[in-house]
Amino acid sequence: MSLALAPLDVSVELEANLPCRKFDPDLWFSDSPTDLELAKSLCGDCPLRVECLAGAVERAEPWGVWGGEIFERGAVVPRKRPRGRPRKEDLARDAALQVEAEARLAASGVATSRNAVRLAA
Repeated sequence: MSLALAPLDVSVELEANLPCRKFDPDLWFSDSPTDLELAKSLCGDCPLRVECLAGAVERAEPWGVWGGEIFERGAVVPRKRPRGRPRKEDLARDAALQVEAEARLAASGVATSRNAVRLAA
């Protein structure tokens, strides 16, 4: 059975306390990098974070924050870039954040190799 489609044994009280249920859903699908970072931080203590991330990876979610990670065009990205040409220091920071995103995915048990989930540069 697909993890993404597996029924969750979640009480109504728990579901009401999930960050994606308490806050504006548009926050998880914002175009603003700042809003997406806020959504990622809200996912940090969610009890369903790993399941949410696993489901999003399996479905190759086209965009949004899922399980505390940002998806863009079906790939996990370390951060959403603002429009325009990136600065040189931003490129160096993106490389470091890419390594950190890969480590978070591996630690969550969702992906054990680069082939398991596509990470966008």
